[in-house]
Amino acid sequence: MKKIINTPNAPAPIGPYNQAILSGNTLYTSGQIAINPKNGQMVLETIPEETTQVMENLKAVLTAADMTFENVIKTTIFISDMHNFGAINEVYAKYFNTKTAPARETVEVANLPKFVNVEISVIAVK
Repeated sequence: MKKIINTPNAPAPIGPYNQAILSGNTLYTSGQIAINPKNGQMVLETIPEETTQVMENLKAVLTAADMTFENVIKTTIFISDMHNFGAINEVYAKYFNTKTAPARETVEVANLPKFVNVEISVIAVK
């Protein structure tokens, strides 16, 4: 059985999908981009600010599912320019304990929704 996870503390979906699906003890999030859920504005001033908004959106979805970043077992990061990897990674690292960090892949892509620079999704287990 699947449970739909939606919270007003993360951006509303901009298409036919939900913020996350909880199936058993496993949470699958949709990719989050840097939309501020309070005002609907994009946060694109700098790569660190954009990445922080993405991570805060993921945190809100995890919280809605009664989880934290400690529950995350896998992340997928899509970036529009691999030259931004270091700045993105620096912010990302603040949300995880290095010793228990999840598995991850980072992929450079041609374009992302709304032409953002970074999109991240996670899989978490209770």
